[in-house]
Amino acid sequence: MAFIYDYGLFAAKSITFVVVVALGLITIISAIARQKANKGELQLTDLSADYKHNKQHLTESLLTKEQRKVFLKQQKKETKAQKKQDAETTKSRLFLIDFKGGMDAKEVSSLREEISAVISMAKSDDEVLVRVESGGGVVHGYGLGASQLQRLRDKGLFLTVSIDKVAASGGYMMACVAQKIIAAPFAIVGSIGVVAQMPNFNRLLKKHDVDIELHTAGQFKRTLTIFGENDDKAREKFKAELETVHQQFKQFVSEHRPRMDIDQIATGEHWLAAEAKKLGLVDELKTSDDYLLSQFENKQVIKVAYHNKKGLADRFSNAASLAVENAIYRVIETCKIPF
Repeated sequence: MAFIYDYGLFAAKSITFVVVVALGLITIISAIARQKANKGELQLTDLSADYKHNKQHLTESLLTKEQRKVFLKQQKKETKAQKKQDAETTKSRLFLIDFKGGMDAKEVSSLREEISAVISMAKSDDEVLVRVESGGGVVHGYGLGASQLQRLRDKGLFLTVSIDKVAASGGYMMACVAQKIIAAPFAIVGSIGVVAQMPNFNRLLKKHDVDIELHTAGQFKRTLTIFGENDDKAREKFKAELETVHQQFKQFVSEHRPRMDIDQIATGEHWLAAEAKKLGLVDELKTSDDYLLSQFENKQVIKVAYHNKKGLADRFSNAASLAVENAIYRVIETCKIPF
């Protein structure tokens, strides 16, 4: 029995050693791979070609054998005529960009690359459609996102923003840059307001005889703190900073949507798009799918997407964060009021 115990202990130590070494090697290899990896890559997809192919395939599937022969013959003739027409005239293009933003707005880095690519390719009669999906987040991140969209307008391109699910707070800050905003009827729009909250553990720490020292140079280098004792002066300064951001947010929206009553809609409330249209926050009730279908006949639709290359370490961390996020989402979903 002693031999079996010693052998098991030795095996456990050996396995532990191997796991530690393996994790170390994975970390080193992934770090090297990350250094060698390219910055990322731009992907262009001709959605018009995909649409035409799918339409033709579906049509063929619904025909009899004899009808299919006639259809293919006619299709061949039309394709030849279309090529001749394309050689003589150039279709305007619609560039499609998807933006799905999180709280930290890190997706703006990819948006920057996509917009730079569109600006380098687009002509004056081209259009850009950006599908925005975001409930907002950090001010500086979404401010930069709005500035990226403004680059398209500054180049003389017509910008349309589509809201299929939600564009609230920072998401709407980005959306309002567009000359035209379309939204699905039940999309959430608005929330033109600013919010900030933080816990304070000062009383808990005092209860356990834990002292916190905070030293700053500058009267308002720090206002509210998590661990220190907050006073009314700090609270008033913090509220004043929020109000300043809110005023700038209102001014930004007013400049881009001047026909709205900004005081009526800048209350922090959000609305379904059907109601938001009455208030002037959106121009048309329509999904991005319907809008694209209406453009395929007259424009070449090209999807532009920038993909960052991810190393092994990034894949592991993303998988872990996704698992945690899904778990939290499931808990939230069980607590929601049915709609």
